[in-house]
Amino acid sequence: MASEDVKASESAVSTIVNLAEEAKLAREGVKAPSHAFLSICKSLVAGGVAGGVSRTAVAPLERLKILLQVQNPHTIKYNGTVQGLKYIWKTEGFRGLFKGNGANCARIVPNSAVKFFSYEQASKAILLLYQQQTGNEDAQLTPVLRLGAGACAGIIAMSATYPMDMVRGRLTVQTEKSPFQYRGMFHALSTVLREEGPRALYKGWLPSVIGVIPYVGLNFAVYESLKDWLVKANGLAEDSELSVVTRLACGAAAGTVGQTVAYPLDVIRRRMQMVGWKDAASIVTGEGSSKTRLEYNGMIDAFRKTVRHEGFGALYKGLVPNSVKVVPSIAIAFVTYEMVKDILGVEIRISD
Repeated sequence: MASEDVKASESAVSTIVNLAEEAKLAREGVKAPSHAFLSICKSLVAGGVAGGVSRTAVAPLERLKILLQVQNPHTIKYNGTVQGLKYIWKTEGFRGLFKGNGANCARIVPNSAVKFFSYEQASKAILLLYQQQTGNEDAQLTPVLRLGAGACAGIIAMSATYPMDMVRGRLTVQTEKSPFQYRGMFHALSTVLREEGPRALYKGWLPSVIGVIPYVGLNFAVYESLKDWLVKANGLAEDSELSVVTRLACGAAAGTVGQTVAYPLDVIRRRMQMVGWKDAASIVTGEGSSKTRLEYNGMIDAFRKTVRHEGFGALYKGLVPNSVKVVPSIAIAFVTYEMVKDILGVEIRISD
C-alpha cells in the first residue's frame, strides 16, 4: 500500500514537473516573437530619432546646399556659405533657414529608421553567408562586406522614401517670390501627381541609386571599420566602451569620405527633380538661358548639359555648406542612434 502511495506521489510530481516545463516552453514560445518585435521597434525608433535630430541640427546648411545646386547661373543670389545664409535670413527671416525641414524630417525619419534597420539585417545576413563560405564561425565582416551591407541599406531606404525626397527638394528651393507655392508636403505630392503623373515622383531616382552606393556604403564601412580599429588599438572589449567624442570623430570621417565621392550625383539628382516643374525656370536653367525651361533627357544628358553650360565645377556646387553640415550631421546621426538604442535597451530590460 505504501509502495502504491509512493508511486502515485512520484507520478503526480512527474506530471506537475512536465506541466511546468510545458508551461515554461509555451511562455518562451510566446515571448520570443515579442522580444524580436521589440528589437525591431527599438532599431526603427532609434534610427528615426537619429535622422530627425541630425537633419534638424543642420537644416539651414541643407537648404543652402540645395539652393546652390540648382540656382540659375545667370541670376546669382547665393554666393557662398556665409553670404547665402545671410541672404536667406535677410529676405525670408529665421523661418526661411528651416524651409522644407518639416518635409525633410517626414522623409528622413522613416528613411533613417529603414536604413539603420536594413543595415543591421543585411550585415547579419552577409556575415552568416561569409561564415558559411569560409567555414569560420568566428569570422567578422570585412570593410568590403560592410560596404555591401551599407549599399543595400541605402538603396532600400532611399527607394522607400524617394517621393518625399523629390517634393522636399522642390519645397526647399521655393522662395517668397516664387510664382507658384507648394503649401506643404502633401499639397506638393498631390500637385505633382496631378500635373506630372506618378513617374514624376521618381525623377532623379537613378543617380540617387548610383550615388547612394558609395555614399551610404562608405559611411557605414568607414564608421564601423574605424571603430573596430580603435577598439583593437586601445585593447577594449567592445565598441560601446569608446567615448562619445571618439564615435563623433568616426562618424565625421565616414561622412566626409562618403559625401565627397557621391556629391556630383547628388547635384544631378536635384536638377532632375526640377524637370517638369513649370516654374523651375525662375530658379534653375537647363539650356544656358535664364528664361529657358529646364529639360533633361536622363542622367547622362543632365551631366552633359550641366558641364557644357556651367563647367565641371558646377557638379560641386554647394559642396562647401554640404561639407560643413555633413560632418556634424552624420556624426550626430550615428551617435544618437547608438545612444537611443542603449536607452531603449535599458528600458526594455527594466520592464521585463
